[in-house]
Amino acid sequence: MFDKDLLQKYNEKLDKLKSKRPERHPQFVTDSGIEVDTLYTPEDIERLSYENDLGYPGSFPYTRGVQPNMYRGRYWTMRQYAGFGTAEETNKRFRYLLEQGQTGLSVAFDLPTQIGYDSDHQLSMGEVGKVGVAIDSLLDMETLFDQIPLDKVSTSMTINSPAAILLAMYIAVAEKQGVKAGQLKGTIQNDILKEYIARGTYIFPPDHSMRLITDIFEYCAKEVPSWNTISISGYHIREAGSTAVQEVAFTLADGVAYVQAAIKAGLDVDAFAPRLSFFFNAHLNFFEEVAKFRAARRLWARVMKERFGAKEPKSLMLRFHTQTAGCTLTAQQPDVNIMRVAFQALSAVLGGTQSLHTNSRDEALALPSENSVLIALRTQQVIGYEIGVADTVDPLGGSYFIEKLTDEIEKKAMDYINKIDDIGGAPKAIDFMQKEIQKSAYRYQQDIESGNKVVIGVNKFQLDTEKPKDLLKVDPEVGKRQEAKLAKLKSERDNEKVQSLLNQIKQAAQTSENLMPYFIEAVKSYATLGEICGVLREVYGEYQQQIVF
Repeated sequence: MFDKDLLQKYNEKLDKLKSKRPERHPQFVTDSGIEVDTLYTPEDIERLSYENDLGYPGSFPYTRGVQPNMYRGRYWTMRQYAGFGTAEETNKRFRYLLEQGQTGLSVAFDLPTQIGYDSDHQLSMGEVGKVGVAIDSLLDMETLFDQIPLDKVSTSMTINSPAAILLAMYIAVAEKQGVKAGQLKGTIQNDILKEYIARGTYIFPPDHSMRLITDIFEYCAKEVPSWNTISISGYHIREAGSTAVQEVAFTLADGVAYVQAAIKAGLDVDAFAPRLSFFFNAHLNFFEEVAKFRAARRLWARVMKERFGAKEPKSLMLRFHTQTAGCTLTAQQPDVNIMRVAFQALSAVLGGTQSLHTNSRDEALALPSENSVLIALRTQQVIGYEIGVADTVDPLGGSYFIEKLTDEIEKKAMDYINKIDDIGGAPKAIDFMQKEIQKSAYRYQQDIESGNKVVIGVNKFQLDTEKPKDLLKVDPEVGKRQEAKLAKLKSERDNEKVQSLLNQIKQAAQTSENLMPYFIEAVKSYATLGEICGVLREVYGEYQQQIVF
């Protein structure tokens, strides 16, 4: 039994100790500014109802996980985000990772691909293959997945504005392999709102971008039912400088906007909601991160049930991929990044992630080397196979601290969502969210510069070390090779047919027809990404970012 008199005596004893021996800080807080007490007791969670607020894993409100037995049945999908140079080079990296025990692929595309330009466009100069793989046409996509059976591998693609076109290419590659669209499993990020808020790889204005997204929802519900049609991403919101609370709030607010857009387009919520997925950051404040994942799951379940009337259990489940925090990696003493990544990955597993990418130690300096990627993958495997944390469900559930923190994050995130609703929803609240993120990023940087927040090797425990060796360098000639490949492709394909299909896309884009079948037919005839996006630019125009200070 909990005795409040004993708690009172403890607090009196603690006050006397503090007067003699002051604590390290006058106040302890999480990265979201939530105060951390010395001790947590049943008094801190008195108002929580086990059945209504925690429940059982696999049951509403899913605080403790989306599956009844979680990792006892199957480990999370172990992905390594990869992509650089040409499709040939990235294909070799993919096959190497699969041989080492990776269980899913995660594709990084170069910047021209992300903003809908072919490698021969003048704005692509110097950027081809640099931060990801260059994909100009179905020919590149065929090479990227050469000897990789798409009916057996789950693929995640980090692509947003031209997501529908890359998905069309993936479906066409599968068809060439003899794999039906209904057999495909994976995810496209397809989250344009966070691009406007935090990242910047947008092309079209919001209304037209949302139309492309709902076209994907509708098409995949019928033709690619096992595909996750969107990965609503808090990762980049956090990388831009948000707090954990803001990451949850702004991500779920974006999710609300996508659900509203799909319903407005005439889709039934239970027809598309089961294929919504999320993407979160695993940052450094360990317990806050664990609580963040639990709070996000509970809050989304309540939003879908109470706000949208979803009835199917899978419509209420927040299933998510996690990536460790790239913004926390340091160029100084890069081997320390191995420890940072390990603890971040552990918080994701303890928080119940469905899929995980672990960053590599050298990513503050270059794209990861093969050896660094292997260490990152082995980090996940040690967590899964060796240390026992996957043997029981939600092992930190019931901790007074974790439950109180989960509750605090949920409440503060809901306050933000209510503010965004008052503004008119996420598409109209872009400026508000940007300003909130910027203020948080500034405070975080101030804490580092003042020494209030310690970053090993940066503002404490510095060392004079040699510059790391064996960093991966992308061949500067990759752009020329892609240009030559494009020129050859265009000389050999049926250009009259390609132009006819591009004209059909242009006409359909001016109607309410679903564009996915048009994209699939065009890429099969080797229309390029840049050509298709060029047609859409003519119809939709381009989004001009507002500068927010």
